[in-house]
Amino acid sequence: MRQVLICWGGWDGHQPEQCAAVVSDMLKAEGFTVRVEAGTEAFADPAIRDYSLIVPMLTMTKIEKPEIENLELAIRGGVGLGGFHGQAGDSFRDCVQYQYMIGGQWVAHPGNIYDYTVNIVKPEDPLVTGIGDFPYRSEQYYMHVDPNNEVLATTTFTGGHDAWIDGHVMPVVWKRRHGQGRVFYSSLGHQAAEFEVPQMREIVRRGLVWAAR
Repeated sequence: MRQVLICWGGWDGHQPEQCAAVVSDMLKAEGFTVRVEAGTEAFADPAIRDYSLIVPMLTMTKIEKPEIENLELAIRGGVGLGGFHGQAGDSFRDCVQYQYMIGGQWVAHPGNIYDYTVNIVKPEDPLVTGIGDFPYRSEQYYMHVDPNNEVLATTTFTGGHDAWIDGHVMPVVWKRRHGQGRVFYSSLGHQAAEFEVPQMREIVRRGLVWAAR
C-alpha cells in the first residue's frame, strides 16, 4: 500500500493541524496509508525514501540540514512532493534547496483577503480538466516562481492595492519534476474552510494523487 507523510507546524494562522486532518482524510479515501507528524524531524527519517508522497504543511519554519538533505534525496529518487498555499510555498524562507524543489516562494498578498478569479490555462490537463475558471475569495498570492514549472492555472492582479502590478498574471497551480519525483503546488488554501470550495478541493486532490509515486 502506498504511504504518505504529512508534516504540519509553523504559523497557526494557516491552521496546519486542521488542514493536515482534511488532507489525511482525503488521501485515505484514495487508498493511501497516511503518517501525520508535527514538526520537521520526520524529514530526516531514511524510511521516507520509500514513501509515495510527502506533503509539507509548515509555514515560516526552519529545517535542519540533515532534514532537507534527506528530503531532497527522497524527492530526487522518485517520492512525490505536493502542497498548497503558504504551508508549502512559504515553508522555509532561508532554504533555497527546498524552494528549488517546490518551484516557488511566496513574497506578498496585496490586499490580503478579497475576491479574485482563478483562470485555468491548460484545460486539457487531467489535473484541471472539466473545472474551468472560477471565482475565489482568499489571499491572492504574489510569488517568485521557477520558469521550469508547467503552469495549469493563473490569476491576474488588478492593481487596486499595488498599482505597479496591475495586469500582472501570476501562476496559481503548477506541476513539475525534481529528479525522478513529481511535484505539485497550488497557492489556494489559506485555511481549512477553503477546502469547502469544490474546485479548490478537487485540484488539490488530483494534484496530490498525481504527484504520488
